[in-house]
Amino acid sequence: MDYQVLKDSPLNNDYTSVYFANDHRDLFDRLDAAFAAEEELVCGEDERVPFAVWAQMRLSLGWDGGHEHDERRLAVIRDVIDRMPDLPMETVKQVWGVADRLMTWAHTNIHELYRLPLAATARLPYHERRDVLNHRPRWLAQYWKPAWEVLREPIGTLLTEPETGDPAATVRNIMWEDDAFARRMIDAHAARLAAPEVLPLLRHWNTATASKPSARWLKRAAALLTPEADEVIRDVLRMVVTHREVTHRHQYRGGGEWTETVFLRERTAVPLRGMVWTCELVDQPWVTSLLGDVAVTTGTGIGGTGANARSEKLANAAIGVLGRRGGLEVVAQLARVQAKVRKKTILAGVARTIGAVAAQAGLSPEQLLERTVPGFGLGPDGVRTEQGLRLAADGTVTFTDPSGKIRKTIPKSVDRELLAEFRAAAKELRKTLPAERFRIERALATERVWRWRDVCEFYLDHPVTGTLARTLIWEIVQGPAGIPVRREDGWELTGPDGRRVQPGPDTPVRLWHPITHGVEEVRAWRDHLMDAGLRQPFKQAFREVYLLTPAEEASHDHSRRFAGHLLRYGTAKALLTERGWTGMSLGHWGWEYGSDQAEATRELPGGLAAHWDFHLDEHSFDRDGVGTVSICVSGNLRFTGADDRAVPLERVPPLVLSETLRDADLAVGVTSTGLDLQGDGDYWQSYSFGALSETARIRRDALTRLLPRLSIASRCELTERFLRVRGDLRTYKIHLGSGNILMEPDDAYLCIVPGGVGDQVFLPFEEDGGMLSVVLSKAFLLAADTAIADPAITRQLTNRRPS
Repeated sequence: MDYQVLKDSPLNNDYTSVYFANDHRDLFDRLDAAFAAEEELVCGEDERVPFAVWAQMRLSLGWDGGHEHDERRLAVIRDVIDRMPDLPMETVKQVWGVADRLMTWAHTNIHELYRLPLAATARLPYHERRDVLNHRPRWLAQYWKPAWEVLREPIGTLLTEPETGDPAATVRNIMWEDDAFARRMIDAHAARLAAPEVLPLLRHWNTATASKPSARWLKRAAALLTPEADEVIRDVLRMVVTHREVTHRHQYRGGGEWTETVFLRERTAVPLRGMVWTCELVDQPWVTSLLGDVAVTTGTGIGGTGANARSEKLANAAIGVLGRRGGLEVVAQLARVQAKVRKKTILAGVARTIGAVAAQAGLSPEQLLERTVPGFGLGPDGVRTEQGLRLAADGTVTFTDPSGKIRKTIPKSVDRELLAEFRAAAKELRKTLPAERFRIERALATERVWRWRDVCEFYLDHPVTGTLARTLIWEIVQGPAGIPVRREDGWELTGPDGRRVQPGPDTPVRLWHPITHGVEEVRAWRDHLMDAGLRQPFKQAFREVYLLTPAEEASHDHSRRFAGHLLRYGTAKALLTERGWTGMSLGHWGWEYGSDQAEATRELPGGLAAHWDFHLDEHSFDRDGVGTVSICVSGNLRFTGADDRAVPLERVPPLVLSETLRDADLAVGVTSTGLDLQGDGDYWQSYSFGALSETARIRRDALTRLLPRLSIASRCELTERFLRVRGDLRTYKIHLGSGNILMEPDDAYLCIVPGGVGDQVFLPFEEDGGMLSVVLSKAFLLAADTAIADPAITRQLTNRRPS
């Protein structure tokens, strides 16, 4: 057989078989010669596997196809089947691939063409048969119906395990065992799924192939639904919520490997979607919350972040059922999805659902969301107590003993059902808080206006939302601003100078933003927060403001303020996706097709959109090979209008411009390779110790207020870019942007892995893990450098100490 002809033959797309032939070229040449000379075909025991592949290839009738195979070729196939050893699964896939290629090239003798693939598959265990035949039935039925008519029955027989009374086999016959979740589910629940009370419904769930259930589908599900099925649905969907994707490694025949990350495969997702649809018929208290969990888990990307979805099929199904169930109780779950999911098509479905529920209630979507935040039974003080149990607004459950002391350990004497109820409420509360924080910060960035009575009722008086809203600055539109303070006759706003004002019920108010206020007022609010010890749920008084620079005015329609930074790609993508940016996808799969360039996009108020360019640097392939991109380079940032035309920067509303550039600064400030503890090169040097970004300047401003309060204040001073700390051994300069350290007098670099803050220091906006915490933890450590015991640090101090 001429293998150049083989490559140009009907098998030209079956590269695996070509590689297999080339691996065994000597054997194939010998068999070809013997076949042409009508001699006996001889092969050794270790050659029987490639001999089977050669025999299948020998069924090729050339380019013309269409005519019958001669008896010699058929005799070879039958002899192979009679004497064939059990073929490895990958080889069985190869002979199926050869048969498929020949069949699509007008070979009409389907029985003979698939005799060997069917026989080889029959010798595999059932889980391998399903792997081999995975998509073939659907493909044949859709694209080659004559072959499907012939192969339907033998393929069905191969896929059906014998009735042995094994419930796992019964379940596998319906939904296979196609991924890790299916295996877990069958191991845990096979007996329940195969029970007479559930099995007919399982078969029905496996027909959930449409995008939404028809009335007929739901009517059939209602007729089959039993209490036992209710419980199975609950337990299986809870498994979905805790399930995480699995990465599989595959080897290329020519060397190297490729990875595949799987959450759910199609054959598993379809019956699960049927279970989700059936929740529309289940009247149980757990349904709404569990559907919200399913939507969040399956609607978020790999690892729980990203612009893609683990299973868009299940996420949309859960959102659809929530919408059809209706009622205000579903809105909190939809708000959770809005806060976590970034897949545009899913968010569009959520927006439609919220809009529909809001229209039914005669409200706007924003009004609906704020009116439906659950209170979890908390009192006005944000606490629920019963039989000594205490549920706090931060989602913690503790116990108050008879002396009034709050303890984390719950006594065994506490009613177990009540404790379970408290813990379930705490779990839901911990999910609600981030969604509320997200919603309120979004309102700040879009300048939403309320009536004061609505702020009081749905924000300040709310036991959950109030924990966030009461530390924020609210302002009367075109009037004074203040922190809410509760008085006997209602809520007032108290300014940093102590001046109080009580807005009227219909007075328009909004959240205060520093971009619309002068330097002195911003400074006064920052001082007030520090003096009062108020920690805000997100940066408000200390929020960064980005105004147009002369360079941006000159560039007219794009900003290069955050261009040219080397960012850790995976972290940058996850962070931007979390903040609503999409489209940032870079890779090494084909630079000629533009895989080395990407554009992150975010939709903005007023029909605007922001676009931030990214690309790979010239060393990317050498650094990563064919693996995942590790570092990307930031480029220009620009804006377009509803007509997709470029919008000059001076025409972008100042607040929109500032908030967009704030996202870019945050991405650089968190993911820049200049933050690396060990680095080199001009970029690392310039970022690690260079000019401060706006975020770093805000950090410096906070430190001017914090330093006098610290126990190490006498050892610290602030310079333009550094916190300078005087130890007993050396004097240290901690860069306020990167947290990296230089030692005086020779500016030797000191590498310290960040630890916890030594003293408990009040931070007005950054919680543990922020760069401000890192800078302070290093300051406390270095101020007492003679007490440092870590040899990795002391070695650097000793070796570099000047003589």
